[in-house]
Amino acid sequence: MGHTVQEPGEQGMRVTWTTPQQGRPAWTPPPRPGIVPLHPLTFGAVLGRSFTALRQNPRVLLGFALLVQVAAYIVVGAATAGVAFGVFSRLDTVTPGSDDYNAIMAGSFAITVLVAGILGLAAGVLGVIVQAVVVTEVAHEVLAEKLTLKALWRRVRPVAWRLIGYAAILGAAVLLGVGAVVLAISGLALLTPIAAVLAAILSVLGGIVLSLWLSTKLLLTPAAIILERATIRGGIARSWRLTRSRFWPILGVTIVIQLIFQVLAQIISIPFSLLGSTLSTIIAPTGADATTVPLSFIITVVAVQCLALVISAISTVVLSTATALLYVDCRMRHEGLDLDLLSYVEQRDAGAPGLADPYTVGIGRIAAPRHPAPAYAGQPGYGYPPQAYPALGYPAPGYAAPPAAYPAAPVPGGAPGAPAAAPAPAPDVAPAPTQWTAPGERPDDPSTP
Repeated sequence: MGHTVQEPGEQGMRVTWTTPQQGRPAWTPPPRPGIVPLHPLTFGAVLGRSFTALRQNPRVLLGFALLVQVAAYIVVGAATAGVAFGVFSRLDTVTPGSDDYNAIMAGSFAITVLVAGILGLAAGVLGVIVQAVVVTEVAHEVLAEKLTLKALWRRVRPVAWRLIGYAAILGAAVLLGVGAVVLAISGLALLTPIAAVLAAILSVLGGIVLSLWLSTKLLLTPAAIILERATIRGGIARSWRLTRSRFWPILGVTIVIQLIFQVLAQIISIPFSLLGSTLSTIIAPTGADATTVPLSFIITVVAVQCLALVISAISTVVLSTATALLYVDCRMRHEGLDLDLLSYVEQRDAGAPGLADPYTVGIGRIAAPRHPAPAYAGQPGYGYPPQAYPALGYPAPGYAAPPAAYPAAPVPGGAPGAPAAAPAPAPDVAPAPTQWTAPGERPDDPSTP
């Protein structure tokens, strides 16, 4: 026989099972409420869970992202092709090589590029909506909650225009910055071409460093706008503060994920390219004909583009998942969000109604710095010193004080007539637990284990 003892655990209650054969308790860790444990995450945890989150709700995450990517690709491609066909068809009405022909050619090319750029920005807006849906879904998966696409959209819709505005501001800033650099280098090239080449090289290197720094510092802005209902300016300020002291882990996670998908895209495109050229050689061994070019085009372009759409959709979901997990990790470290999430999960599981959104609680709060896990690491919110709990809005846990030291025993054979030593006070030790017996058994029965 044995008995169970429930004690506060890392994420709720932990269960200890004691058996007479073992003679000591066997600890079983509590189940994780969501896709990640509710304490600050390591680099490997963020990277690994960014890929495994797809299994929790693939219909919403991958299905929605893939549908949006395919729809945007088809609409942008068809619209650009239609506009290009309409404007370039005017070249048939003029004489090739004439001034009118060259003017129509330049104008048609400019119109096609402008339309393609505008439609590309519109497709980028859809990508922002996909990111918002994924971030919201992952935030609920952390709490072991699975929402439908309709419920996710209800949460994203109030802040959708803020996300679109943020994306537009970011895109405009990038275009203005690149345009200013190009104009400066072009003006320098008229004076000294060598200096212009050196300036171009330095601008490219500096642009790479600047883009990595700014993209890392602003990575959590969409998550702050979505989950905290922050304004565009407030979201930028929140991301700038939360990424403080977490710059390199965030940069490392994003770079590793992007490298993984770039290598995967190259690995997939190479076999299809080889297959297209091989089939073309088999069908037309003496040279190209009318069927060789279409077959090579279909295999090497259409098939590769279809796979590129799938990889792009998965990459969008994984990067958005990593963004949500990094946001949760930074708030755990800076603001003690793990305690808010633990409190929400325990109250929700207990049936408490009308709970506030845990992601809107304690925004901007300054938590005590984390310490190495002490002896009470099994308690909720481990890593905080006991005096930090009142500052976070939680009662201090009742950690038992260590037993008082036993007093030294009196030395026998004292001096005659000396007063008797006062009896030693009883040590402050908790009484032994009462022996557990099953119903129908007697505690004094020797046969009862």
